[in-house]
Amino acid sequence: MDDKLTHLDDSGAARMVDVGAKDESERVAVARGEVHMSPATLVAIRAGDLPKGDVLGTARIAGIMAAKRTPEIIPLCHPLLLSQVAVDLELDEAGSRVVITATVRCRGKTGVEMEALTAVSAAALTVYDMAKAMEKGMTITGIRLLEKRGGKSGPWRAGERERGREGK
Repeated sequence: MDDKLTHLDDSGAARMVDVGAKDESERVAVARGEVHMSPATLVAIRAGDLPKGDVLGTARIAGIMAAKRTPEIIPLCHPLLLSQVAVDLELDEAGSRVVITATVRCRGKTGVEMEALTAVSAAALTVYDMAKAMEKGMTITGIRLLEKRGGKSGPWRAGERERGREGK
């Protein structure tokens, strides 16, 4: 595979990659992130005792909407016909955090990693927004890709030994 950066033209200017000649395949990406907070804030989220309402339900919808609109906020992303966006939010009392996992699927010519990462980011920001009246010191951490499947480069999982740049 060519080591040339695919999002730059010959003069070094940013460009959108032409995926027209690529084969369609089933694409899946899973991303995760966390919102850390005090135990009292986590209890209030679980009980539904925050002034803005259902934190987890609102964050789930925000994540789904964000995944669908990723090309509008990430400049070089292709618009994709997503077949599924699932955003799961788990309350972890031991870690005093909300763990957010997004899974995105489509059949297409390019991957859905950015859509999964955007879903997690928007859901985390929504948790923060919905609970900030109670605690402004929450932190959003660990937003990362856990897994991707499909495409020419094949499957990838976080933590598995990588062989250099993807696609080699």
